[in-house]
Amino acid sequence: MTDPAVERDAAEAASAFSHPPVAPDATAAYGEHPDQIVDFHAPRGERAQPGVARSAPLVVVLHGGAWRAPYDRQHITPFADFLARQGFAVANIEYRRGQSRASLPLPHQDTEGPVAGRWPETFDDVAAAMDALPELAAGCLPEADPRRTVLTGHSAGGHLALWAAARHVLPQDAPAGWRLPSPPLLRGVVALAPIADFTVAEELGVCGGASAQLLGGKAAFAARRPYADPAALLPTGIATAVVQGRSDIVVPESVSEAYVAAAALAGEMVGLTLLDGVGHFPLIDPAADGCAVVAEEISQLAW
Repeated sequence: MTDPAVERDAAEAASAFSHPPVAPDATAAYGEHPDQIVDFHAPRGERAQPGVARSAPLVVVLHGGAWRAPYDRQHITPFADFLARQGFAVANIEYRRGQSRASLPLPHQDTEGPVAGRWPETFDDVAAAMDALPELAAGCLPEADPRRTVLTGHSAGGHLALWAAARHVLPQDAPAGWRLPSPPLLRGVVALAPIADFTVAEELGVCGGASAQLLGGKAAFAARRPYADPAALLPTGIATAVVQGRSDIVVPESVSEAYVAAAALAGEMVGLTLLDGVGHFPLIDPAADGCAVVAEEISQLAW
């Protein structure tokens, strides 16, 4: 007998991935690697003021896919377009993701399927993209107002959004280019079903142990977690909201709850919106009610 939860997840995924990719209005590179690019979507809709400089909040999108190479930014372009139609300027960041096992040394060789992420390149790219974004946006999308920037990301991208907002609290010996001397200029973060607590994620086997793979394998997990796990990088002082489906079987609710609890222990309040009857993918599906909730959460921070 088929598990109803699995059937629902498959149907939600099919809906989210049924939308054709949406071409950006502009694309810019923040590095020399082919994956070091940002797509820009111009604001549209009632709130948009075409041609007016710095008239629209800038929403920065980081896609999910367990930091694995087969999942690139194309699958989240309908979501980026949805946000643009709400009047936001949108930057959709690409970054380097996992490689095939054959190209990597142990301990990756015993991993099934594509490896999740690259250490340190995945983090190098997100840091570099965020640092370059104000200048790139000024050239490609003058309507974007970097003073009103909101970070959002889904699943593994939710992790990266939380990490990018916490760069100023990274350990002093973090890799070069990662740590900021002061908090980033953000209105806030809206993390969507994020892999936000690596310890809990590994206990639950989220995405086939992707968190440990991202850090270079189980042998490196403990040493590298303080530099990469949002639950270990608190408090940030950045307004943060988490949106999570209660029926999510990809990144279960308990992962988000663990992050929110860690924030509370650190003296910081993180908003948690739990959606009944919603799984993993409706949060980025323009046809789903959950996506409208996400847009409202972003609006509350951006406008």
